[in-house]
Amino acid sequence: MTHAAQVDTSAVPASETQESSRAPISRTMIGVGFLLVTLSYMVNAMDRQVFPPLLPNIRAEYGFSLEQGGLLATNFTLGMALAGLPAGYLLDRFRRKTVLLVSIVIYSLGTMATPLATGFADMTLYRVVSGFGEGMQSAAIFAAIGAFFAHRRGLAFGVIGMGYSVGVFIAPLIGVRLMSMHGTWHSPFYLFGTAGLLIAAASLFLVKSGLTEHSAEKVVSTRTFEYMPASAYNRNTVALAVHSVISGVAIYGFLGLYPTFLITSLHYSSGQAALAMSFLGFGGMTAVFGGWLGDRFNQRNLLILSLLAVSAIGACIYETHAGVGLQCVFAFLMGAFGLGFIYPNTNSAIQRAVRPAQIGRASGLFVTSYYGPAAFSGLLFAALVDSFGWDRAGLLQVTVLPMVAVVSLTFVRTSQFNNAVR
Repeated sequence: MTHAAQVDTSAVPASETQESSRAPISRTMIGVGFLLVTLSYMVNAMDRQVFPPLLPNIRAEYGFSLEQGGLLATNFTLGMALAGLPAGYLLDRFRRKTVLLVSIVIYSLGTMATPLATGFADMTLYRVVSGFGEGMQSAAIFAAIGAFFAHRRGLAFGVIGMGYSVGVFIAPLIGVRLMSMHGTWHSPFYLFGTAGLLIAAASLFLVKSGLTEHSAEKVVSTRTFEYMPASAYNRNTVALAVHSVISGVAIYGFLGLYPTFLITSLHYSSGQAALAMSFLGFGGMTAVFGGWLGDRFNQRNLLILSLLAVSAIGACIYETHAGVGLQCVFAFLMGAFGLGFIYPNTNSAIQRAVRPAQIGRASGLFVTSYYGPAAFSGLLFAALVDSFGWDRAGLLQVTVLPMVAVVSLTFVRTSQFNNAVR
């Protein structure tokens, strides 16, 4: 992971070639910087996933309907989608480190503002602002790390994904514990927002530009990419973006209302629901393995198998009405395939579907396509619940939709990826 000799120089925007004279970055600073980047993404996950397990209490305090609660649980992804393409544009023209630091500050302030909301409208605004920062950060992280670890992109994304999953794992447990201790759901938002600001301050000094912009120990690439489409928006990226849209709606609809399903339909306590949510994050820690597989095997086929697994697990969750133990197993498997396999491999595949100089735009396209429609996935799921009940709604959104995404992946041609053996 930390071998600078594996850096693909062609993945660096042309505007940055003048920085080739920068002093080489040591392996220690590569490790420190990569750790801070991963921690910042962990806090990103904590900010996102602390909301669903606290949603029943938030709804009770404000009198929100299930539809309003479902929208609030997932509408931060609208901000992420709005940030995606502009962030891709900025990343191709400005320092990635600058975009990264600004994004962390934005989502941290948005998180800290959430408890200050007086009603649905301003809470929606704070959630979208938080998501905007998270979208900028996602695009910046994956553009920077995707360029630096070009030959081990899937594995690098898997490690970052594991950091995200750690955040998913601990956020519900910490959030519910703090709510119980302080008698209010406000304190977790203040804690996680403050953590983000502290990480941004540390990153200012400890994340070196040699990591985020390019490696100084470069290997001049002799490869040409004439066999690839010239446009960043080609058959492969469009097919992968369609898959991202569909899988984002399925997975985020599930994540947003899973605790509410457990509490209202299966009558779990808040602590039991938080435990099941944490097992989702535990399963997502398999992202290192999922990313490793994506570097070595056909990513299209790996994604298809993962989508079919998510579909089957969704049927088990909503049809079996399992007890806490078995439900935690299902949650772990959903996290493994949804967060550990689908997310890092879709992200890295869409970067491999473009020429190396275009990875900023590819990263932005992924963020927009994955998170844009997902903003309304909770609202859609809640509407389906009102019309058909939890069981059938779960089958429609979490079982049927992933199978539709499989169809879009059949149009992907991995022989045109930038890592294809020629």
